[in-house]
Amino acid sequence: MPQPDHITRLAPIDETALDDDLKAYFAKCMEKLGMVPNVLRAYAMRPEKLRTFSKMYNELMLGESGLTKLEREMIAVTVSSANRCYYCLVAHGQAVRALSDDPELGEMIAFNHRVAALPPRQRAMLDFAAKLTTQPDAIAEGDRALLRDVGFSDADIFDICDVAGFFNYTNRVAHGTDMMPNVEYHGMNR
Repeated sequence: MPQPDHITRLAPIDETALDDDLKAYFAKCMEKLGMVPNVLRAYAMRPEKLRTFSKMYNELMLGESGLTKLEREMIAVTVSSANRCYYCLVAHGQAVRALSDDPELGEMIAFNHRVAALPPRQRAMLDFAAKLTTQPDAIAEGDRALLRDVGFSDADIFDICDVAGFFNYTNRVAHGTDMMPNVEYHGMNR
């Protein structure tokens, strides 16, 4: 059974009416990815928010950090699992498969990150991200100490919090708009 074929349950935008910089951004997505991620199409309803979203996403996920790109994607999937965000589980689960060269890791993290045979560093990171998502008021110095014990710096801990916080936000936007992932993600890196 195929997933619903809408991007969101909100009115679609006219991509031909986008400003030139956003048309160029969408063209670059087509060139690099073979598609424009639906999250970008959804945010195009508010062009300035799309620019802000894209800048923030690129800084969080591609910018300088003690966290690898894979680790940041693993956080995205762990947070999205706790929030049951279909869009991000599909899209970022695919990114985990691609970056890890492991067709099963994305699904293990999506269903329960604790079943994956992860090194202690990544296990602690994902446990922290899950707790920050489901029990944010219970985070205490002991939780940060566990991260330091496996080698994370304070800057890395900030990055873990920042990535987890961003995906808690985007998960809620995806839920609120009934955002659907691009169907292409399902078959990639299998």
